[in-house]
Amino acid sequence: MLKQFVLDTSVLLFDHNAISNFEENDVIIPIYVLEELDNFKIGNQSTNFEARSIIRALDNLSEGKDLHEWIPLGENKGRLKIAHNPIYEDVSDAEKIFGPDKIDHKIINVALAQQKENKTVRVVLVTKDINLRLKAKSLGLDAEDYKTGKVENASEISDTYATALNDLDVSIIEALYQKKNIPENGILKDYKVANGFYVLNNCKQSVLARYNSDTDEISLVEKKFAYGIKPRNAEQTFALNALLNPKIKLVAIQGVAGTGKTLLALASALEQKNAFDQIILSRPIIPLNNREIGHLPGTAEEKITPYMQPLWDNLKVIQSQYAQNSKKKKWIEALLENEQLSITALNFIRGRSLTNVMFIVDEAQNLTPLEIKTIITRAGEGTKIVFCGDIQQIDTPYLDENSNGLSYITDRLKGSELFAHVKLLKGERSELADLANQML
Repeated sequence: MLKQFVLDTSVLLFDHNAISNFEENDVIIPIYVLEELDNFKIGNQSTNFEARSIIRALDNLSEGKDLHEWIPLGENKGRLKIAHNPIYEDVSDAEKIFGPDKIDHKIINVALAQQKENKTVRVVLVTKDINLRLKAKSLGLDAEDYKTGKVENASEISDTYATALNDLDVSIIEALYQKKNIPENGILKDYKVANGFYVLNNCKQSVLARYNSDTDEISLVEKKFAYGIKPRNAEQTFALNALLNPKIKLVAIQGVAGTGKTLLALASALEQKNAFDQIILSRPIIPLNNREIGHLPGTAEEKITPYMQPLWDNLKVIQSQYAQNSKKKKWIEALLENEQLSITALNFIRGRSLTNVMFIVDEAQNLTPLEIKTIITRAGEGTKIVFCGDIQQIDTPYLDENSNGLSYITDRLKGSELFAHVKLLKGERSELADLANQML
């Protein structure tokens, strides 16, 4: 049965290509969405870019056509039109029920009108706004989340990258310790994945290992220091192995607060400072109290400083290990002075080409799949990108643990020789922070 999908503004601000992602079904954009898109067209946030992109796309589609009539979207696609909301006496009126002067309610009415006019098709309101979905369903309207870029069971996918294999023959573990690399030969069974990490056990010994798909071998993972930072558990050891491996160009590190995600990434970057022309640390800016960065006083650097403070905190942890006149501390100061080590907002990355750079992105769970893709496509030759985040701590509206960019790449890039994912499990910041993560 063909469907008609009525799209909320949140969907188009999440993905400007959304109108092409409904197969052969028809797409309806409520006329009120155009006004909301107009309000978002100015600015440098990702939503502003998405708004401008969909506005241009609609303008191109409407050339020589009337948007209130059906316009074909292309081969194996449905049709598109802009619709308003004629109110029928025998159809619920969301504005009367929930209140007037709110565009969400007008959008619901558009969907209700389409449902009245099209008895032979199923009309579905698509929105990233959970409460709008609930309101629509309360009026007997089908409503669902936008599913493109959404993965299933994100936390379970993360667990497949690190596996404990028990009761292995002791000769396998001894051979790995002695030779550093051994043929896989079915040892990993169904758990084999490129750059997957493993704890190989028997009743006497255990060993940390990584699967190297290039050579079809299991490689020993040894505990290494990175600029004075020592891994405190198996997962941190896995993370440093991936971060220090020049063949792995993209690393995703997931874990709750205090597990050492950003600290390990920064320490590994400093350890490899001679391999890169520049180290860039960044994180998305989540406005506080609706105060956008452009409304804050000061220069661009002064505006972003409060948002970037967590990154500076991690740098101070590394610096604090060394005496004031130590060589390594002076190296960090020289890198900062020469801007070979810089901290910046993600807003300023779009459009850049990052060549021979180690680029660390903190709080990556607050990025959409399209934003993650935009960042990765900035990578030039010799660049390594690290995404750090916790999918249980999302601050961006309309994202959840299954639709954020960090979960998206963890799902889509599994099996790639260039990609590694590590989930950090144990908090190492302090006993108090670990207690909060476990009990609160």
